[in-house]
Amino acid sequence: MFRAGDKVLIVACEDDPRAIGKTGRVLDEVPPGPLTDGRWTVDRIGLFIAPVLVHAHEIRKVGS
Repeated sequence: MFRAGDKVLIVACEDDPRAIGKTGRVLDEVPPGPLTDGRWTVDRIGLFIAPVLVHAHEIRKVGS
């Protein structure tokens, strides 16, 4: 389970493949639901990469 502010490594991303291998921060305050098809929102990935939606198996928590 992830929490808002967790730093994560993106290991796969259907939403934007440019995000793969980069780190970002989880935005969601609550677990994702049907609106996002169960995907987490990850932001602060890079200057030219907008926030992405990823499934839990596509991200790994890293140190703060």
